[in-house]
Amino acid sequence: MELQYSELENGIRVIKLIGTLDINGANSIDIKFTGHCAGQKVRVMVDLSEVGFVASMGIRMLVLSAKSVASRGGKMVLVNPTPDVKNVLEISGIPGIIPIYSDLESAKSGILEEKYA
Repeated sequence: MELQYSELENGIRVIKLIGTLDINGANSIDIKFTGHCAGQKVRVMVDLSEVGFVASMGIRMLVLSAKSVASRGGKMVLVNPTPDVKNVLEISGIPGIIPIYSDLESAKSGILEEKYA
């Protein structure tokens, strides 16, 4: 699993994940991922466009990070998951916890809205 980090205007953090988000993938990036989600009132977009598979450990990492970000007044969104990954996220009920957007522009608009409840 590979993690790429960048920042957009307005301090929006973009974490792009590449590979398989299974137990090995999640473990290999967990500390780095969590570090990029640290801080007060951060806005984090997680780009899943190059993630081919997500397992329960990957979902756990995303949910725990999103809840941590929200507890500090921030917001996390998921962007452009592949159809298979989106299906797993939807079956798992993730859209009720972390908003999912199909493209970068709608994700930017969504993350700049008021705090996600």
